[in-house]
Amino acid sequence: MERLKDKVAVITGAGSGIGRAAAELMAAQGALVVAADYDGAAAEETARLVEAAGRHALPLTVDVTDEHSLEELFATAVREFGTLDVLCNHVGGTDPRRDLDLLRMDFEEFDRAVARNVRSTLIGTRLALPHLIRAGGGSVINTASVAALVGDVTQTAYGAVKAAVVSITKSVAVQYGPQGVRCNAIAPGAVLTPALRDNLPQSVIDALLAGNALPYLGEPEDIAHTMVFLASDESRYLTGQLLVVDGGMTMQSSAAPGRRAMLPPA
Repeated sequence: MERLKDKVAVITGAGSGIGRAAAELMAAQGALVVAADYDGAAAEETARLVEAAGRHALPLTVDVTDEHSLEELFATAVREFGTLDVLCNHVGGTDPRRDLDLLRMDFEEFDRAVARNVRSTLIGTRLALPHLIRAGGGSVINTASVAALVGDVTQTAYGAVKAAVVSITKSVAVQYGPQGVRCNAIAPGAVLTPALRDNLPQSVIDALLAGNALPYLGEPEDIAHTMVFLASDESRYLTGQLLVVDGGMTMQSSAAPGRRAMLPPA
């Protein structure tokens, strides 16, 4: 059974990593996918992968920090497919070389973080809402992060803006639930995306693994499967929630890895 049959889904940040995996999995489940990314060539590659699997995706170039670009995104999606059922606000992140602790953080990077993570989520959702309401309801899926839930020695801006995304999610859920619009967020933990591999040394990746309750780090598909669930009618009674998909990272005591090593052999 196709869980998303004939649903129209707009996914920003669909050119790589989790966004690309979401586009492929949603299309496999019957969705008509708009794969949007700042890198137009990457969006086209995502669409090619979807088409190679016998499905359809429309690649679009979009700058989520530009309201006019977002307007064009939704106008094109609805003109092409006639409606809108799902929005994945997936673009985000900060430059970890500039988003440091508070005294050393580049405040221009903070402003960029607000634009990429917060403003884009607000405007994208605002532009999508009339189409979702006209369709009788739909699902907005925001990408937050476990950084919104814990303190860290770096990426101060990232944690702040992802906490804002969680708050926006709750507000949209309450404000537009009566019109049938659901809004939820996902907080990924450490996921082996190209961005993670390119920005973190192996020693840090190893430390992230040690902090997980599960003996492996996430793959993009692990988050994308959760997006499929939130896009589907299986989650019809779920709104305003933050789903933490982190391999147990945020629920594990910091002492657990050391104590595990103290256990006698089974």
